[in-house]
Amino acid sequence: MFGTIGLSTHVWNNNWKTILLLAGFPVLLVVLSFGLSMIMSYDAGGVALAFRVAWKKLPYYVAFSVIVSAIWFAIAWALNQRIIDWVSGAREATLEAEPRLWHLMDTLCIARGEPMPRLGIIESQAMNAFASGLKRKKGNITVTRGLIDGLDDRELTAVLAHELTHIRNGDARLAVIAAVFTGIITLGFDVIWRNFSGVTPSSTGDSGGGSWDWGRGRSSGSSRSSNRSSNSNNSGAIIIVIIGIVIVVIAGTLSVMLRLALSRNREILADAGAVQITGDPDAMISALRKIDGHAAMPGLPSQVQAMLLENAAGTKGASFWPTHPPIEERVGVLVKVAGGRDPGTYVPPVTQTTEPDPDATRTEKPRRGPWGASGATIPGAILTGEPLPPGGIPGLPPVLGGGQPQPPAAKPAPAPEPPPAPAPPARSGYADEIASMRARKNQPE
Repeated sequence: MFGTIGLSTHVWNNNWKTILLLAGFPVLLVVLSFGLSMIMSYDAGGVALAFRVAWKKLPYYVAFSVIVSAIWFAIAWALNQRIIDWVSGAREATLEAEPRLWHLMDTLCIARGEPMPRLGIIESQAMNAFASGLKRKKGNITVTRGLIDGLDDRELTAVLAHELTHIRNGDARLAVIAAVFTGIITLGFDVIWRNFSGVTPSSTGDSGGGSWDWGRGRSSGSSRSSNRSSNSNNSGAIIIVIIGIVIVVIAGTLSVMLRLALSRNREILADAGAVQITGDPDAMISALRKIDGHAAMPGLPSQVQAMLLENAAGTKGASFWPTHPPIEERVGVLVKVAGGRDPGTYVPPVTQTTEPDPDATRTEKPRRGPWGASGATIPGAILTGEPLPPGGIPGLPPVLGGGQPQPPAAKPAPAPEPPPAPAPPARSGYADEIASMRARKNQPE
């Protein structure tokens, strides 16, 4: 509608589109009422006269449509959340059971001053989420197990902010309004189809004129036979009924198109709202990239699938039919208006397989080693299979089987050396001669 130069103007533009789309539903309800009035005026006596009679009876049919819509609204308002929980298989996520989810949601609500919504979880490996609830203070956010396990905290926070934006903007209430209007219009077409599938022209064999039998057991009387005295009158009635059915079909088709366009418009707006809350466009983009291709939940009804964060089946078809814009378009908008960075298609990391630890898988009894005691085998690079002594191998680091480094043993103190023996007294040469003489004298002759 209007050009966008930033995030705020993008939000305003989408809000204007929402107002115009919602304004189309009452108009289509009036068109449906006129189609019904036109069909019921098939016996007016001509196409031009049928248009005048249908226009005169239009207020009564509009009033009837409004009453039926009010009843439908009351039922949807009272049982909306119970029906959604039942068909989706969601259960309440408590703080004790899902502390991570609760803390991330609580942080967002405190930062934005929003009431804490009721959290639900679906035990599915699909990566998806949706918001529901007709009142802002009693909102509901439901996520899947696959979404919690597959996203990090930043990405999961961005998704929760996306769903919180749906609640703040009243998108769940808008979805119910659109569904009720669409249901009323399509219900009118179903009623017409069931009742007029048995309307057939028949001849009154005696008078040669034609008449119309309506459905089951509604026979033609003599007064009607007089009003349709020729085959041309029957042809005019057929044309009137066809015109009325065409009007009703157009109204029903346009109502479905408006509902789908409204859903598609609100998804892009919620992406922008998530960026406004978190200030992190990269996290929202990364979450969308991870969710792409892993969000399918075919078991849900089409009305609930239209509320999902991502519905790949709802992105196919003509530009006015899908319920969700493609991931590429949503990422492109965030890059353009929010300045985010697109990492491209997400490729899951390759899981590296680790070889089993030989010590953990061996079953034979450890052999007795050279150290005389059996113990654990050497891990790491030395896989000899030999046991280690209780304290490890001295001198090797622990990773190779060594023990803790031991301080060097203290050397014993050296024994004291014995004192040297006293040397004999020194003698002179004269004393030696005297001693020699005494020895010879004492020898016998």
